[in-house]
Order: sequence, then structure tokens, then C-alpha cells
Amino acid sequence: MSSSFPRIRRQGLCLAALAFVALGALVLTQHWDDRARLWLQERSTPLVDRLASVWLPGYRAVIQAKALSGLDKDETSGLTYNPATRTLFTVTGKHPLLVELSLQGEILRRIELKGFANPEGVEVMDNGLMGIVDERRRQLTTFTLKDDDLALDAAGLAGFDLGFADAGNKGFEGLGWDSRSHSVILGKERGPLGLFSLPFPGEDGSVGALQPLAAQHLGLRDISSLSVDGRTGHLLVLSDESRMLLEVDRAGRPVSFLSLNGGLNGLEDGIKQAEGVAMDEDGNIYIVAEPNLFYVFSKPVAKVGRAG
Repeated sequence: MSSSFPRIRRQGLCLAALAFVALGALVLTQHWDDRARLWLQERSTPLVDRLASVWLPGYRAVIQAKALSGLDKDETSGLTYNPATRTLFTVTGKHPLLVELSLQGEILRRIELKGFANPEGVEVMDNGLMGIVDERRRQLTTFTLKDDDLALDAAGLAGFDLGFADAGNKGFEGLGWDSRSHSVILGKERGPLGLFSLPFPGEDGSVGALQPLAAQHLGLRDISSLSVDGRTGHLLVLSDESRMLLEVDRAGRPVSFLSLNGGLNGLEDGIKQAEGVAMDEDGNIYIVAEPNLFYVFSKPVAKVGRAG
């Protein structure tokens, strides 16, 4: 009997060691250490800095997992808000479409995208101009959308080569517009992951060089979408693999984050594959996710009590 104790003890130690290794691998792959660092950073952020940022911890889901009816066979990717029409636009990759949505997730219009291979991001820029990034063709295509347009042909539109010819299906997915620097912000999915700025072409059609942006310890496994908050100039960086929306300041420093896991921030179930994010002028955040699900996050309105 006594000889069995050392064997049982060795087995126990082996199981404990395997569990420790598995936990370490989980921490590394899921970036739990980065989440812990972000959480501690948020806890120590002064109120004045919170008020000067988007401050994602204050958001709660008000619409969640709403199906985008009529897009069952397509996969939405990318999202943008148009302040002129107070509507949203997303793109689909399997059957290339530009889709206009209401702020409640109702489909208003489908626009066929001819000559596009794999549209992954869409953005409304200044003066009604819009842009679509085609990941497979590594190209940014710009256009002005008319109220009655039901089709767009890339062959007749302005296109700009984004480089990274060997990126394959790990190219640019995130697309945002920074009105302060008058430039397009691009997020490279991974291999390597990165943020870039592209000065927007002038009247002569020339385009500036793609410039890498500072991105300090984002702790994300990928980048699936971007949005720029016009009020603060901060970036909202969406990662479907990390299940996180990250706020980044103009120096590339993480400020706050929103977990997309179930049970947090008002979510009943987690958002498994978030593919597009946008923000309106009131600060409401919109997310589209596969398989064609629609979410809205808002900050609760503070109630002011009457003096007795």
C-alpha cells in the first residue's frame, strides 16, 4: 500500500504541472495578462481623463444579436455611420454588396459591388465621399454614393494600391476616417497586425505614402474593424478573436476596453465573430457580427433627482 502513495503523488504532480502549462498557454493565447493590465489601468484612470475619452466601461448592450434579415447567405464585414443620412453601411464579402442599414438594424438598400473581390471595410469620409477596402486586391476604392444607386463598378471608380502584396487573406480589414489629419486609418488584420495612416489624395489625385502608426501593447490577436471618434480623435479597434473593443488614444496608447463576452456589459451571450464597428455623433456604438447579427451599445442616461 505504501508503494502506491509515491506513484499517486507523482501522478498528481504531473497533472498539476500539465494544468499549470495549459493555464500559461491560455493566458498567452487569450491575452489575459493584457486584459488584467488594461483593467488595472482603467481602475486608476482619473475622472477627468475618463470624461475626456470615449470610456467603454460605461457602455451597455441595448440591442443584441438582432438578425439582419435577407442577408442569410452573405457575411457582413466592416461598418460605418453616415451623419448626413443618419444611417449605417456595411459590406458583404461572399456576394459583394454595400448594404445600407437603419440605426435599429433594418435593411434599407442593397447595392451590388461589381469588380470587387473581397470587400472587408467601408467608411464615410468628408464631403459625402465613401471608401471600401478590398482585402484580396489590396486596394482602397473611393466613390460618392447617390440616393438611387443600386450598383457600383470598381472599374469606373478611383482606386489606390495599399501594398503588402504578400499579405494574402491577412491584409487590411479595418478602415476609418480621421478628419483631424484628413487621412484614412487602416488596420492590418495580422501577420503582422498593425495600424497605418494614409494621407487622402489631393485634387491632383496623388496619394501620400502609407505611414505606420504608433500602437503600444494593444494585446489583440487580430484587427477586424476600426472607427474614429470625431469628438476625441480616439480610435475604436475591434478584435473578433480577442472578443474585445479597444479604445486607443492618438499616441497609440490603450485607454479603455469593452469585453464582448457573455454576461458582461449587458450581453446575454458573447459576440463570437465581431466584424464591424461604427459610432454616431451621440456616442452610440454599433457592431455587426457573423452570422449577420446586429448590436448597439449605449451609455445609460444619468437621472437627475429633484431637490427636496
